[in-house]
Amino acid sequence: MSQSAYIRFVNGSTAPSMTLDELKEQLNDYREQLSKTGKQLDWEYEEAGFPYTIEQKPEAEGKWFYLKGTDRRYNYIVLGVGSRLENDAEVHFIQMVLPEDATHGDKSKGNEFGKHLAKKFKAELQLFNGRTMYFNPRK
Repeated sequence: MSQSAYIRFVNGSTAPSMTLDELKEQLNDYREQLSKTGKQLDWEYEEAGFPYTIEQKPEAEGKWFYLKGTDRRYNYIVLGVGSRLENDAEVHFIQMVLPEDATHGDKSKGNEFGKHLAKKFKAELQLFNGRTMYFNPRK
Protein backbone atom coordinates (compact mmCIF):
# COMPACT_ATOMS: atom_id res chain seq x y z
CA MET A 1 0.00 0.00 0.00
CA SER A 2 1.37 3.40 -0.95
CA GLN A 3 2.06 6.08 1.65
CA SER A 4 1.79 9.87 1.36
CA ALA A 5 3.42 12.82 3.08
CA TYR A 6 2.23 16.41 2.73
CA ILE A 7 3.88 19.80 3.00
CA ARG A 8 1.08 22.27 3.68
CA PHE A 9 1.48 26.01 3.14
CA VAL A 10 -0.30 27.62 6.11
CA ASN A 11 -0.49 31.09 7.70
CA GLY A 12 3.06 32.22 8.35
CA SER A 13 4.59 30.24 5.48
CA THR A 14 7.02 32.20 3.30
CA ALA A 15 5.21 31.04 0.14
CA PRO A 16 1.44 30.70 -0.34
CA SER A 17 1.73 27.88 -2.90
CA MET A 18 4.10 26.19 -5.33
CA THR A 19 3.98 24.97 -8.93
CA LEU A 20 5.61 21.80 -10.25
CA ASP A 21 8.32 23.81 -12.00
CA GLU A 22 9.11 25.68 -8.78
CA LEU A 23 9.26 22.36 -6.93
CA LYS A 24 11.71 20.96 -9.51
CA GLU A 25 13.77 24.13 -9.12
CA GLN A 26 13.84 23.68 -5.33
CA LEU A 27 15.03 20.08 -5.71
CA ASN A 28 17.75 21.21 -8.13
CA ASP A 29 18.81 23.90 -5.62
CA TYR A 30 18.97 21.21 -2.91
CA ARG A 31 21.14 19.07 -5.18
CA GLU A 32 23.41 22.08 -5.81
CA GLN A 33 23.77 22.65 -2.05
CA LEU A 34 24.81 19.03 -1.62
CA SER A 35 27.31 19.42 -4.44
CA LYS A 36 28.88 22.45 -2.74
CA THR A 37 29.05 20.58 0.56
CA GLY A 38 30.77 17.70 -1.27
CA LYS A 39 33.37 20.06 -2.74
CA GLN A 40 34.17 21.34 0.74
CA LEU A 41 34.52 17.79 2.03
CA ASP A 42 36.33 16.56 -1.10
CA TRP A 43 33.69 13.86 -1.52
CA GLU A 44 30.94 13.17 -4.06
CA TYR A 45 28.23 13.95 -1.52
CA GLU A 46 25.65 14.96 -4.15
CA GLU A 47 25.29 11.36 -5.35
CA ALA A 48 24.79 10.05 -1.82
CA GLY A 49 22.52 12.88 -0.67
CA PHE A 50 20.31 13.01 -3.77
CA PRO A 51 20.44 9.58 -5.46
CA TYR A 52 17.64 10.39 -7.93
CA THR A 53 16.97 11.79 -11.36
CA ILE A 54 13.88 13.91 -12.01
CA GLU A 55 11.64 12.13 -14.54
CA GLN A 56 8.43 13.29 -16.23
CA LYS A 57 5.89 11.08 -18.01
CA PRO A 58 3.87 12.61 -20.87
CA GLU A 59 0.52 11.70 -19.29
CA ALA A 60 1.52 13.41 -16.03
CA GLU A 61 2.37 16.78 -17.60
CA GLY A 62 1.47 19.55 -15.16
CA LYS A 63 0.16 17.13 -12.50
CA TRP A 64 3.11 15.23 -11.06
CA PHE A 65 6.65 13.98 -11.67
CA TYR A 66 8.76 11.35 -10.02
CA LEU A 67 12.25 10.87 -8.68
CA LYS A 68 13.85 7.73 -10.08
CA GLY A 69 16.59 6.14 -8.00
CA THR A 70 20.08 5.88 -9.47
CA ASP A 71 21.15 3.33 -6.87
CA ARG A 72 19.65 -0.10 -6.21
CA ARG A 73 18.69 1.03 -2.68
CA TYR A 74 16.26 3.60 -4.09
CA ASN A 75 13.32 3.15 -6.47
CA TYR A 76 10.79 5.96 -6.77
CA ILE A 77 9.20 8.93 -5.05
CA VAL A 78 6.24 10.62 -6.78
CA LEU A 79 5.74 14.36 -6.18
CA GLY A 80 2.78 16.58 -7.01
CA VAL A 81 1.15 19.85 -5.98
CA GLY A 82 -2.46 20.68 -5.24
CA SER A 83 -4.93 22.49 -3.04
CA ARG A 84 -8.03 21.70 -0.99
CA LEU A 85 -10.56 23.54 1.13
CA GLU A 86 -10.05 23.43 4.89
CA ASN A 87 -12.25 25.56 7.16
CA ASP A 88 -13.47 27.63 4.19
CA ALA A 89 -9.89 28.50 3.19
CA GLU A 90 -7.89 27.11 0.30
CA VAL A 91 -4.75 25.35 1.51
CA HIS A 92 -2.02 24.56 -1.02
CA PHE A 93 0.24 21.57 -0.53
CA ILE A 94 3.01 19.40 -1.95
CA GLN A 95 2.30 15.67 -1.87
CA MET A 96 5.02 13.02 -1.82
CA VAL A 97 3.88 9.47 -2.52
CA LEU A 98 5.83 6.26 -1.94
CA PRO A 99 4.57 3.64 -4.43
CA GLU A 100 4.12 -0.02 -3.50
CA ASP A 101 7.68 -0.93 -4.53
CA ALA A 102 9.37 1.93 -2.66
CA THR A 103 12.26 1.02 -0.38
CA HIS A 104 13.09 2.12 3.17
CA GLY A 105 15.72 4.36 1.57
CA ASP A 106 12.99 6.12 -0.44
CA LYS A 107 11.01 6.74 2.74
CA SER A 108 14.07 8.16 4.51
CA LYS A 109 14.96 10.42 1.59
CA GLY A 110 11.33 11.52 1.25
CA ASN A 111 11.30 12.55 4.92
CA GLU A 112 14.63 14.33 4.42
CA PHE A 113 13.40 16.28 1.37
CA GLY A 114 10.14 17.08 3.14
CA LYS A 115 11.92 18.46 6.21
CA HIS A 116 14.21 20.56 4.03
CA LEU A 117 11.35 22.08 2.05
CA ALA A 118 9.10 22.59 5.09
CA LYS A 119 11.91 24.38 6.98
CA LYS A 120 12.71 26.55 3.99
CA PHE A 121 9.11 27.66 3.50
CA LYS A 122 8.08 27.59 7.19
CA ALA A 123 5.36 25.12 6.33
CA GLU A 124 3.67 22.22 8.09
CA LEU A 125 4.92 18.71 7.30
CA GLN A 126 2.81 15.61 7.70
CA LEU A 127 5.23 12.68 7.56
CA PHE A 128 4.57 9.28 5.98
CA ASN A 129 3.74 7.87 9.43
CA GLY A 130 1.01 10.49 9.98
CA ARG A 131 2.89 12.60 12.50
CA THR A 132 3.04 16.35 11.93
CA MET A 133 6.06 18.63 12.23
CA TYR A 134 5.45 22.36 12.48
CA PHE A 135 8.04 24.68 10.98
CA ASN A 136 5.64 27.62 10.74
CA PRO A 137 5.52 30.31 13.43
CA ARG A 138 2.58 29.36 15.66
CA LYS A 139 0.97 31.54 18.27
